[in-house]
Amino acid sequence: MMRLPRFRYVAPKTVEEACKVLAAEGPQAMVVAGGTDLLPNMKRRQQTPRVVVGLRRIGTLRSRTLNGTATLGAGLTLTELERDGLLKVAYPALQMAAFSVATPHLRNMGTLGGNICLDTRCNYYDQGYEWRQSIDFCMKKDGKTCWVAPGSPRCWAVSSSDTAPVLVALGARVTLVSAKGERTIGASELYLDDGIKYLARRPDEILTQVHLPAHEGWVSTYKKCRRRGAFDFPILSVAAVARLEKGTVEDARIVFGGVGSHPVSVDASGLRGKALTDDLIEETAEKAAKAARPLDNTDLTMTWRKRVAAAYVAAALKELRGDGPQRVPTGLLAQVGA
Repeated sequence: MMRLPRFRYVAPKTVEEACKVLAAEGPQAMVVAGGTDLLPNMKRRQQTPRVVVGLRRIGTLRSRTLNGTATLGAGLTLTELERDGLLKVAYPALQMAAFSVATPHLRNMGTLGGNICLDTRCNYYDQGYEWRQSIDFCMKKDGKTCWVAPGSPRCWAVSSSDTAPVLVALGARVTLVSAKGERTIGASELYLDDGIKYLARRPDEILTQVHLPAHEGWVSTYKKCRRRGAFDFPILSVAAVARLEKGTVEDARIVFGGVGSHPVSVDASGLRGKALTDDLIEETAEKAAKAARPLDNTDLTMTWRKRVAAAYVAAALKELRGDGPQRVPTGLLAQVGA
């Protein structure tokens, strides 16, 4: 049985109180909301904070306003997002992403902020302490070598957040608060292309809110590839959004998840001013798939994940066109049969 290391738990009632604790304790403190990511990592000794700052008692983190634009508290659970009827109409991709995370039990605990800040994952990192010790650890924790690419000077752990590519595609912004003040940055600025330093959020900052732009005229969707139909992290995902006017694309964005250390944006400018015909969708999907460069650090083979990237982009674009749910290759059986 894996047990948690010893730590001190603090449960402030306001964001200000929580920020004071983080400022006082420094890098030895970490925040926790649902705990579905941090606590398993602590059991595996991947993260070992001496002080854990609980955010569940801070009611303001569960606020929500939706009126043309939207502001979502980072403490909203994934289940609350999944069941929000207004969110499903205005920002369906975000509702789809929330619904696709793990299982109902974990969505009841997991929060929007927690999924946004989800630790990067890797086959060589997400193991028990003894397993990692047997290979002399890895660069992300306690070691010096990235076993995915041993000659690389950087860590290639992969971003496995479901909401991250959606928020980048939507053009969302996030508010970060510390004892020094607060700042609001674009979701695309929050993520860094490094498996270790994957967030621009400082250790003393708390992600408190997500701001979504006006949704009028926009459509969005989210497609996720994983071994099983539930529970698993994405090993390839696509968030796609478009603003359509009488069937013509005025603007569009495509973002991959699960294929790099940060959400990977794709150049979708070739769609502007055109109708989403089958030929255009196929051409765009093939070009977009070139940006997906998965490595051998998650489930199933990287060659298969690379090969089906175009199919996922095409399916997403067809849904934006209004074709309805599209079937795409999923799981081990599809890989074997490919």
